[in-house]
Amino acid sequence: MTQALLKTVQCLSPAGLHRMAYKEWGDPNNPNVLVCVHGLTRVSDDFDNLARALCDSYRVVCPDVVGRGRSSWLRDPQHYQVPQYVSDMVTLLARVLANPDAEQVDWFGTSMGGLIGMGLASLPDNPVRKLVLNDVGSILNPAGLARIGKYIGKDLRFPTFDEAARYIRAISTTFGPHADEEWRKFAADVLRQDQAGQWILHYDPKLAIPIKAASPESVQRSAAMLELAYDAVTCPTLLVRGAESDLLSREVAQAMTRHGPKAKMVEFSGVGHAPTFVHADQIEIVKEFLLN
Repeated sequence: MTQALLKTVQCLSPAGLHRMAYKEWGDPNNPNVLVCVHGLTRVSDDFDNLARALCDSYRVVCPDVVGRGRSSWLRDPQHYQVPQYVSDMVTLLARVLANPDAEQVDWFGTSMGGLIGMGLASLPDNPVRKLVLNDVGSILNPAGLARIGKYIGKDLRFPTFDEAARYIRAISTTFGPHADEEWRKFAADVLRQDQAGQWILHYDPKLAIPIKAASPESVQRSAAMLELAYDAVTCPTLLVRGAESDLLSREVAQAMTRHGPKAKMVEFSGVGHAPTFVHADQIEIVKEFLLN
């Protein structure tokens, strides 16, 4: 079975240096690069199935965004925001595009990973050739943001893995139907044992600080910037939506097919926020878009 290499790259925030971990699949000399970036409280391991399916065609690079998974935590949590994440990805791309034949990347972003990809793809002279936005768009539904905000930043501890796994499954039901072993992997990927043997979440609880500090005015400014970013994207774009998503409304998704890059839209029934792309039918849609 194909295995990933675990690597790190050093990045810079206004508060100092930090390490961003990433998984790399496929031929390290392949000039065709696909970057896959996870959602707000998830990790690079979410893309294991997708990476295995695509690593014959791509070098697949899956980072743990700073503050999550195997990556460092920021000294100043106020920088847990999209501009910092875009900056980190530029540093990562400088590493992965060091291959003299590699000039562009394709981007798959789930939720927050899609926002990062949108921010990067909106910049002049950016290297993004094709963009996949997984259940995130130019306008975010406040109800979905509120649901996610309810569980961010809690210092949760569980005496057993099974109890912790039940919690992860309970907050992730919007992923749609999955087998028990798939749910177990979703949990195992984001749980760690502390020194006392208790099971804790993998991310810095201080991720919540910028979210909770947001004012109505800053939220409005961010929303306006997000719409401008989407309209500045020019590369071919695939917009994926869970039919029951509470973060990306059908109206917004349909509007995104008519402005900016005029994304091609695909909707998955029986799924909310966000499709996981661990199943062959979902993976095939991404392969068709990226490889044709």
